[in-house]
Amino acid sequence: MITPRGVKIRFTSVKTALSKTGLPELDYALNPYIGCYHSCIYCYARLYTRDRDVSEKWGEVVVVKTNLLSILAREVQKYPPGIVGIGTITDPYQPIEAIYRLTRRSIELLLKKNFATSIQTKNPLVLRDLDLFKTHREQVDVGLTITSLNEDIRRFIEPKTPPYNARVEALRKLSLHGVKTWIFYGPVIPGLNDDEETIIQIVELARETKSTLYYDPIHVKPFLLNPNHQLYNYITGKTRDWWIRVSKKILDYCIEHHVHCKPGFTGNSVNKV
Repeated sequence: MITPRGVKIRFTSVKTALSKTGLPELDYALNPYIGCYHSCIYCYARLYTRDRDVSEKWGEVVVVKTNLLSILAREVQKYPPGIVGIGTITDPYQPIEAIYRLTRRSIELLLKKNFATSIQTKNPLVLRDLDLFKTHREQVDVGLTITSLNEDIRRFIEPKTPPYNARVEALRKLSLHGVKTWIFYGPVIPGLNDDEETIIQIVELARETKSTLYYDPIHVKPFLLNPNHQLYNYITGKTRDWWIRVSKKILDYCIEHHVHCKPGFTGNSVNKV
């Protein structure tokens, strides 16, 4: 099946919906789809995707979990309530969510059983479910990934994502309606989106929307070390000293603007390569 946007959609059944996660502040992860249309060139989620057709053609193939909701309905009956990260290795609001609504219906099941949900997306489609978020403000937070406000950079590193200004407006609207919001400023890439102007713009946006700001450097994975990769020249020769300088600058601006700022994921960030 081919959608009008040119991504191949496949279907599969799954044995589990919720999985334990080691990610900070989360108890479970739920990913309604396998693969992601957005095609971000830095995305390491492909490394954790067992379906080779999806991982090798990242952004071209997305798999819908056809029985996800029936499995989740059973799991929420027996698992202790906790915080569920929605979209840890896929964007839960990528375009096909407008058709299949697995994210919306999964969140409804979770909230009814007193689970909390932490949603991360690059897509303003998340606003479709604002009614749900407003009704369950104490159980929901929504994060928008905003790596820059420069559209040339977006087209380079996140070629099939919605424009940054659409994400910014979605963040503003969520915040305006009292939904707890956060910004994921990552990956921060040497010489690309680590400049002072970008840092100031994102910190000021976090202040305006009362959002927590999570910041994270690019995590160097084997596919990024291919000399033919678009980001190869940005990461070669960089060291942890670079990130120490940049993260200090981010923290300094957060303190100056009274923004709650936290490091993102732990793990192998930029190393000397």
